[in-house]
Parts: sequence; structure tokens; C-alpha cells
Amino acid sequence: MVLGLSLSAPIGPINAAQLDKGLRGGFMHSWAVGLGAVSADIIYMLLVYFGMIHLLDAPFIKAFLWLFGFFVLVYTGVESILHSGQIETAETRGSGVTLFSSFVSGFLMSLFNPLSILFWLGIYGSILAKAVNEYPMQQLLIYSGAIVLGILLWDVTMAAASSMFRKFLTPRVLKAISVLSGLSLVGFGFYFGVQAARLLFFR
Repeated sequence: MVLGLSLSAPIGPINAAQLDKGLRGGFMHSWAVGLGAVSADIIYMLLVYFGMIHLLDAPFIKAFLWLFGFFVLVYTGVESILHSGQIETAETRGSGVTLFSSFVSGFLMSLFNPLSILFWLGIYGSILAKAVNEYPMQQLLIYSGAIVLGILLWDVTMAAASSMFRKFLTPRVLKAISVLSGLSLVGFGFYFGVQAARLLFFR
């Protein structure tokens, strides 16, 4: 569980997106982003388990992931900045965004984040290698479930915090936070873009 929490806690694109969605649409929209990200994490866990994660280690695939991550993050960040003026009082929920679109947003951000691949390959892969030799399958499933539970706990915490901010802060402050979240996403997006350019043009 601590490992799952440590994966989720550092400020990154998912946390920024959860904060923005929570301010905009409340707890459920923020949590939907987190659930989407967890779904992508589970896919990577399965890829590690079945030994297929190394297929994603090819330079071309890595460049594609960095590039697609760049587009997803920059698009989401710019959208957040442009729509920051739509945040109103705490009683207004949603702003026309469906829970499914929030889920897909979190899923794509996590799925096309090569840093997620590095984490699951490096950390979870090493845990898996050790656990397979020392523990039965049931124990391995419990360990994996605990990691996912840790991630889910952090997602609930972020969703609750962002929706509480929405209730107590003024509309002007909420708009400023939304713009900052958007700029953060754009910043992460450009970092992804630089990594893609390095792989494609400067190898």
C-alpha cells in the first residue's frame, strides 16, 4: 500500500488533472480521472506479469508514447486554461463534462506516460521477480492488490481535497488554481515532447 501511495503522491500530470476536475466538477469527476489512471496502471501490471513490458522498450514505441503523451497533456492543459472562466460557485457541478470523459482523460494520461512504464518495469518488475520465487500466487495477488489499493486511497484523498477546495475558495481563486493546473499539464506535456524529440532526432 505504501508503494502504491508513493507512486501516486508525487506531483505529476494525474494529480494536476484531478485537482482541475475536482474544482470544476466535484468529487466524482476528480475520482473518475484517478480511476482511469489506475486502470492504465493495472494494464501495465499485467504486461509486467506476462513479460510483455519489454516490447514497449523499443525506441520507436517509446518515442510514440512520449509524443502521444505530449499531445494528451498539452490538449488537456490548454482546455483547462481556456475553460477556467467557467468555474462558478460550489453548487454548480459538472460544467458539461461527463464522468466517462474524465475517466478516459485519466486513462490516456497514465497509459501514454513512459514514466509509468519505467516505474512498473523497475519497481513492480523487481518485486514480481522476487515474489514469484519466494511466495505462492495467492500471496503475489495480495501484494499487487495492496499496491492498487494504495493508489486508490491517494486518488480518493485527492478527489476529496479538490472538491473541498471548491466549496471554500472564492471563484477567482478557483479560476487561478485551474489556470495553474492547466499550465502544469502543459509543462509536463512539453517535457514529454522534448523526450520524444530526443529519441527521434538526437539519438
